Amino acid sequence: MASKLNSDALSDNYMRIQFASRSENESFARVAVAAFVAQMDPTVEQLTELKTAVSEAVTNAIIHGYEEGPGEVRIECRIRDGTVEVVVEDDGVGIADIEQARQPMYTSRPELERSGMGLTIMESFVDELIIDSAPGRGTRVIMRKTIAPKREGH
Repeated sequence: MASKLNSDALSDNYMRIQFASRSENESFARVAVAAFVAQMDPTVEQLTELKTAVSEAVTNAIIHGYEEGPGEVRIECRIRDGTVEVVVEDDGVGIADIEQARQPMYTSRPELERSGMGLTIMESFVDELIIDSAPGRGTRVIMRKTIAPKREGH
């Protein structure tokens, strides 16, 4: 398969993973992204925030995207100019109303006793959150976070 990268993006570092939409893979996804981002020398707080955002995105893909049965979750990470971009994508049921889904405490699966805070948490821990979704087409969540270099003595 031909790479999607263009020539000026070849200097970027990136990684892609895909895995079954099983809840036990959420921790794998979080650790894989953290290991990749470690090369940027993030603070513990930056890494914790990013891991939490990734956990929420992957959990949403598994719980909400594939409520009817198994599927696949894909993650792509790219580092460019001190910013990490994490894309979490599924081919699940999609989101009918993204603005409604962004409201704190909203959940499409109240029977699971979830808090409905996943998107709110993601939004608070990254610098930019973009959600592209449509019913029957799946969901793509793009999160960007600038990893500022550590200051001396910290």
